[in-house]
Amino acid sequence: MLKGVNRLKPASKTLVFAACLAVVGACSPIFKNHGYVPPPEDLAKIKVGVDTRDSVEEAIGAPSSSGVVRDSGYYYVASRIRHSGAKRPKVVSRQLVAISFDQRGVVRNIERFGLEDGYVIVLDRRVTDSSVENKGFLRQLLGNIGNFNPANIPGVDN
Repeated sequence: MLKGVNRLKPASKTLVFAACLAVVGACSPIFKNHGYVPPPEDLAKIKVGVDTRDSVEEAIGAPSSSGVVRDSGYYYVASRIRHSGAKRPKVVSRQLVAISFDQRGVVRNIERFGLEDGYVIVLDRRVTDSSVENKGFLRQLLGNIGNFNPANIPGVDN
């Protein structure tokens, strides 16, 4: 086998070497970072019971997302995802910092969560059946003739 490799021309050796590097390079993982979580030293500057929403934004920046309700919290989320070859991307790490506020807008609590604290939630893909299956347009149009009631027209007084 080695005698066969030694007989190759130098250009062929270079081509084989480049092909091997390309194969190894294609299999190496690629990491992508998404989001932002403030470092612990910046979070230490925030005082529970003293700082407000505005002072938190000024100290550590705007949050990745915030709660739906006005008096809920700020959420800073950062994820690291590994892509390798044809495999499905995998979340390697995730950090979440949750800052909750009371009704006056003052910091009530600061919590840090990791990927191990999360739960996998399976989404249900049920679809509501349509009642217009196997009915043509004309049949649907004519089927509503008997359902008309003038009393249901808005603005008409009886």
